Amino acid sequence: MLTVEKLTKLYGNIPAVYNVSFEINKGEIVGLLGHNGAGKTTILKMLGGFIESNHGSIKINGSDIKDDPKKSQKDIGYLSDNLSIYPDMSVAEYLDYVCEVKGIKVNKVASEIKRVIRATDIESKILSKISTLSKGYELRVGIAQAILGKPKLLILDQYTNGLDSKQKNIARELIRDLSKNTTVILSTDIVQEVDALCSRALIVRDGELVVDAELDELKKDNILSLSTSLNKESLSSVLKQLNGLSLIKKISGVEDKISYHLELGNNIQVDETIDEISRLIIFSGGTLYSICKKVIDLETLFREASEIPHHLLATKKLRFINEMEA
Repeated sequence: MLTVEKLTKLYGNIPAVYNVSFEINKGEIVGLLGHNGAGKTTILKMLGGFIESNHGSIKINGSDIKDDPKKSQKDIGYLSDNLSIYPDMSVAEYLDYVCEVKGIKVNKVASEIKRVIRATDIESKILSKISTLSKGYELRVGIAQAILGKPKLLILDQYTNGLDSKQKNIARELIRDLSKNTTVILSTDIVQEVDALCSRALIVRDGELVVDAELDELKKDNILSLSTSLNKESLSSVLKQLNGLSLIKKISGVEDKISYHLELGNNIQVDETIDEISRLIIFSGGTLYSICKKVIDLETLFREASEIPHHLLATKKLRFINEMEA
């Protein structure tokens, strides 16, 4: 549904986002996780068409958003980290205004506003001024405007800011319900928020995507965690003769140290398999940093991603920028 390839944004010669690639399928709820300043908002603003990338592409259902910006804007619903809501307007006036901005046909405005009001459960606040709303209802209004026009992709940037635990739970249920018809990508610096709501986590560090993990996979007990110098193609070639290995998934990688999850089949002797994988990697000339039965969760992945030395990321970025300018 959404395909992002080698997305890069420079401010001068400083990369705010560097060579980011990922795909999101229809109906997924994906969390973009990173500390403040990691590049999350810049990525989402590029996805939303608010700022242009210096390099790379963004496609929705195969169509590049740069080829038809107006169509792309209709396919995308966006809620910023700083709610751009007019405080002196009533909720009804604000939604009517957004319909006009989005180019929704006049004869469809009333039915569309009614639809999003019901979807976000804000009927009781429709005549209230936005300045009088609680944070929870303000968020609902923000989501309501974002889903006007039935976008294919819903982007939520730091949507939990200022919400209490009850309001967060209500927001999660709303987003789960919306994901039945809309693909969702949200950003946060809170691990628990991604764990509670998302099916997948994209962890960003210094503008680079360093982890792409399926959360269900983290809960499996037949996974080996492997760190090696071999890239995925080389590792697959080395391990192709090994029986009982059903999946190799790259989790993260910087320079020549790449982390994988290896999914084992049923009735496999784990210790013997670890020994055999170690032997094959070393025999191939690769470096084996670690291999063990996976005992890892999203919080651990996030912590490990945060501990990647800055100089390793900076070296890759500098090399990439030089290649772009060559």
